[in-house]
Formats: sequence, structure tokens, C-alpha cells
Amino acid sequence: MTALVIYHTSDIHAAPAFGDRLAELVEPGSLLVDSGDALAGSSWFFRNEEPVADELAKAPYAAMAVGNREFHYLHGAFASRARRLRIPLVCSNLIDLRGRAPVFARELRATANGLQVRILALLVPQYRTGPGWERVFGWRFLAPHAALAELLAARPGEQTLPTIVLSHLGLDADRSLARDWPGLCAILGGHSHDALWQPQIVNGIPIAHPGAFAAHVGRLELEVEGGVTRFVSYRLLQLRRTESDEARERARART
Repeated sequence: MTALVIYHTSDIHAAPAFGDRLAELVEPGSLLVDSGDALAGSSWFFRNEEPVADELAKAPYAAMAVGNREFHYLHGAFASRARRLRIPLVCSNLIDLRGRAPVFARELRATANGLQVRILALLVPQYRTGPGWERVFGWRFLAPHAALAELLAARPGEQTLPTIVLSHLGLDADRSLARDWPGLCAILGGHSHDALWQPQIVNGIPIAHPGAFAAHVGRLELEVEGGVTRFVSYRLLQLRRTESDEARERARART
């Protein structure tokens, strides 16, 4: 039996001053990932400076999902963001129809505590498959379920490989994924800015959302044995104080 510890952030949205604290929390042998929207730019708007990239570089991220803030319709802008982030980007439901220099991987492998883990990621489609926008920009968005149907098809040697999904789809969509794909070991989500103090267990799969603006990082612990994954524990750990934290403390002080 092997312990698999995963730290998870999402929807940082260029928040400052969290990298040092995050680096202190992540213990050796664990896995640190992000579910997208770390940047301040957007799919259309490009910023020449993204200081959050330096903050992210302070912590040992193994992978980051492409959120709608990392994605850009122009390949050159998208590639520039990837270079600045210096974290491997993954997006399983986005296809480059023009075969340009890769900006992201459709899936990644990472090692935590001697265990190989398969990482998939899903981005909210920016348009449907097949419209004229594909000819303009060269990007094809697959429906999340269609992408998983392709990538989770049985392959020799991969049936028992622990697979996590970094989802930038929102909590409701993550529940749907869990109902339809029972072989996943965890769904680590974002986009809807939900902060779950305990994961939602759907179809045996823990769904964890750490909330937005680097206020917290989620720490998920699983046990893996013989291709079977078991949920052990989950905690939200504070990274930085936010206005919401201060408001809650003022409210408690008045009671």
C-alpha cells in the first residue's frame, strides 16, 4: 500500500504573496498541481507582465491545467504564457489542428512517493467542435466526456495507473464526470471558485475544490494498492489572508 499525497490550488487570479508559504507546506514525495486560472490575462487579453509566474515558481508544481486565463486564441500569446509559467501545462480536450510547436501536453506522468500518476486536465470549451472559429484560430475544443472517452480507453499497462483529473469546469460538471468515470482516483477542480472543506465523494471519487485567490491549498491523501485507490483524508490549509477571512474574524469577535 502506497500513500499518495496531492496538494492542489486553483483560480489564483494573480494573487500575491503565497509562494513561500506553499513551498513550506508541500512535503517531499507529494504532488503539487493547479487547476488553472492562475494568470490575470484572458483568452483575448494579453498582459506583458504576469508577476504571479514568479510566485508560482517558488513552489514545486508538477503540472498546471490550462484554464481560460492561461489559454489564448492566438498561438504565439498562448506559447508566451507557457514559457513564463515554467510549469508543465496539460489540457486533454484541446487539439491544435495546425500542428504548431506544442504549448501543452494532453496528458502527463508524474511521480509521487515512488508512485507513477497519470494527470489529465479539462478546460471549459470556448466554442463547440466544428465551427468557423476552428479555421480562424486552429484550435478544436472537445467535449470533456468525449476527451475522457478517448484517453481513458484501456491501454496495456495503464489499467491500474492512478489517474487524476485537473478540472477547470466547475463543481457541477465535476460531479457529472465522477458519475460517468468511476475509474478516476480523484477530481481536483476549479473555475467555480468553490472552497470545499471536505471533498464531495461521488461514485467513490473524491472531488476537491480549494477555492480562489490563493487563500488556501487543498491537501488530499489517498492510499493506492493493486490498482485500487482509497480516500484517507482532506484538509484546506491557509496560504494567505483575504478580506473574507478578516470579515469572518470581525463577525466572530462581535458575537
